[in-house]
Amino acid sequence: MVRRVPLLANSFVTVYESPDPSRIYAYTPGIAKTPSGRLIATMDCGGPGVIETPGPVAGSDEKKRIWRGKVFTSDDGGRTWQHRANFPFYHARPFCAGQVLYILGHAGDLAIIRSDDDGNSWSDVAYLTEGQIWHQSACNVLYCRDRVYLVMERKMDPHVKGWPPSVYAPVLMSAAVNDDLTRPEAWRFSNQVAFRDIVPKPFGIGVPFHPIGQLAPGEPDVRNMAPIGWLETNVVQFYDPDHIWHDPTGRTFYLWMRAHTGTTNLACIAKAVEDEAGNLTVGLAQAPSGETVVWVPCPGGHLRFHILYDDVTKLYWLLSSQATDSMIRVDRLPSDRFNLPNNERHRLALYFSKNCVDWLMAGLVAYGDTPKQARHYASMAIDGDDLVILSRSGDSRAKSAHDGNLITFHRVVNFRELVY
Repeated sequence: MVRRVPLLANSFVTVYESPDPSRIYAYTPGIAKTPSGRLIATMDCGGPGVIETPGPVAGSDEKKRIWRGKVFTSDDGGRTWQHRANFPFYHARPFCAGQVLYILGHAGDLAIIRSDDDGNSWSDVAYLTEGQIWHQSACNVLYCRDRVYLVMERKMDPHVKGWPPSVYAPVLMSAAVNDDLTRPEAWRFSNQVAFRDIVPKPFGIGVPFHPIGQLAPGEPDVRNMAPIGWLETNVVQFYDPDHIWHDPTGRTFYLWMRAHTGTTNLACIAKAVEDEAGNLTVGLAQAPSGETVVWVPCPGGHLRFHILYDDVTKLYWLLSSQATDSMIRVDRLPSDRFNLPNNERHRLALYFSKNCVDWLMAGLVAYGDTPKQARHYASMAIDGDDLVILSRSGDSRAKSAHDGNLITFHRVVNFRELVY
């Protein structure tokens, strides 16, 4: 008997389509549901076709704004979408705090806008930092004790050239939900420690899997392996009193991060503790033996993933990229495969877990017909009995699996019935 993995939501609604797939790419899908039931979608554009336009930022300085971010709303469950606004930053996510809707990302410095009318109109951009370099994706948001918690990542060494996950520091941020989160003083920031400065050299797990730098003479630059590191951080808490890492005070958080190693299905983790005054301190997690824990099993943990906790099932849900061919020799990779063998981006899978370590597959959400036609870097939210998902996608016109031309909306109906 042949058993097939359930295909959950392969059909989609196109929220954004690039007008020029060879020069304008669709990135960073983020999705949220407001108290009214409206769905909010955000994304940003990249590539040589994105035009800079002059405009004022932070104070009286005149700098160039790149209006790469876009906001869309849907009042019919995602069947149709209306473009509401553009914003001049990227790697952003939408989230609600009280009755206010925010979008937080960065343009070097952390940048944020707010809407007081359910996403119809938006404030001017406000900056939460000055003179810094930040990073992230549209990862999750956690609420605890009338506060919102999320992670942005600061680049700690501006002199590092190329892709820098080795010098990213996951910074846990916290604010009271009823404060004005466009004010820098509303936020508390954790300490800032980069991967290379805190993580011990791994031994015995084959990390890095590929040699750092150029792999072989004649290979294109896209096949490079950057120094190992962590990035694209989700934040979780453990509510089950039987969990080894449960904190009954509710003041311990765990940071689940994409592990850039050259191999597959590992995530990096760190631990954050909040004191009574609200100060946040990030360090490494410990096993009951006292040993440091940095690496944990995570399906698709080698690429950006999204973790969502569901109060009804009391399960963690994971949306990530499924690897099928990570052991192919680099010189045998077909031309439509992006980067290294572990970088497949065309199969978007859904998992669930009671503890964030032992994951069970719920099904395949969607897939592209070829490795170039990505379904990846997705965000999700709960809408009643369904999961609503926004994916960074591509069709046959996409430049590559990384540089796609679509943002697509998918709905997994009755997702809790997938539990077994």
